Amino acid sequence: MTPLALTISDDTLSDRQKDVLNAALSLLVEGGDGLTMTGVARRASCSKETLYKWFGDRDGLLTATVQWQAAKVRMVAVDRETLDKRTLALALEKFGRNLLSVLAGDVSVALNRLAISHAGQEKRNLGAIVLENGRFAMGKRLKPVLEAGRDAGLLSFEESETAFRTYYGLVVRDVQLRLLLGEHLELGETEIAADVKRAREQFFTLYGA
Repeated sequence: MTPLALTISDDTLSDRQKDVLNAALSLLVEGGDGLTMTGVARRASCSKETLYKWFGDRDGLLTATVQWQAAKVRMVAVDRETLDKRTLALALEKFGRNLLSVLAGDVSVALNRLAISHAGQEKRNLGAIVLENGRFAMGKRLKPVLEAGRDAGLLSFEESETAFRTYYGLVVRDVQLRLLLGEHLELGETEIAADVKRAREQFFTLYGA
């Protein structure tokens, strides 16, 4: 696996590399397990040699693809010195809206369905890739903000992992499971914003200092 596949973000990729990862995502949505280096090269109009140079192998390409999708969930930077309840609330809601929008999209649903089918199977690593670069990466992104809120006297909790899991659960609820099982949910920006605001209010009720 190449260093590129370990540091995927909007800033580390060229436009050409973004085109390749978007091509891989579209193929995963269309064909699931049929993703191949040849197929991605053909869809993206590039050579397989270029793919191997950038991503190393199929697992490297899958990792980069999952990270590229997960990078759409952005965290608002907070200043520990001036952090107040309003700023913290805005940061949490921004993260929540991004998270729910990405998880509810066709690409994430297809990726997670495929990852579940790989779980526990030898030599089929997408499940571990999605877990490490999806759910676990989200925790690494949000927990420093929660800890900053605690240090500022705005939140009260012992374990940041527990606080993160609570907020994640309040935002996602059963939405992801229902989508994975094929239910068609209408989740526009207005609905997502309202759900996330409610989740943030519930989180402050549980953990507000």
